Amino acid sequence: MQAEFPDFRLGSVLATSFTGTLSERHGNPVERIPAPHRLIDWLAVYGLAVDSCTGAQLDLARELRESIHAAATAAATGDALPASAVQIINEHSTRGRATAVLTPGGARRWQLGPGSRTEDALGVIAADAISIISGVRDGRLALCASPTCRAAFFDTSRSRTRRWCDMNTCGNRQKKARFNANQRKSPSPAE
Repeated sequence: MQAEFPDFRLGSVLATSFTGTLSERHGNPVERIPAPHRLIDWLAVYGLAVDSCTGAQLDLARELRESIHAAATAAATGDALPASAVQIINEHSTRGRATAVLTPGGARRWQLGPGSRTEDALGVIAADAISIISGVRDGRLALCASPTCRAAFFDTSRSRTRRWCDMNTCGNRQKKARFNANQRKSPSPAE
């Protein structure tokens, strides 16, 4: 049985995972938050549960997603950050009313206020984007090596040489294509 909506591609970095809600940007794009309730689902996965989401709020979320993608892509390639993307990210960051709290285990968790609003959750995502694009966090922004994907991702590997946004999708697809191409080149074994 096929799912009604495509699965989320989850990562460990909030902002770049959010940009992954639209994947295969240079191939056949896959929209992973096509309806307001899917944005609610995605936010809940990241501990940002909201009470509701309207179509207008979904549009704001997509605007933020595309702004983060544009700014992260520019940062990864060493280009100037698009002024409009910076403005949108900053507006969302200042609009949100979430609070960072320390858990008993020593981790940071975002706490949305009573009557959690989608704008508060988007503010958290914007703040995370600011921390990775500005270079505050330890890692580097890179672009997926898949020609159909080219998603920006935050590489925190020790060597900072990761090539794929997700090894389970883009990386495996490319390795399989390379393997199949090599199989076609190799002479078949004598029978």
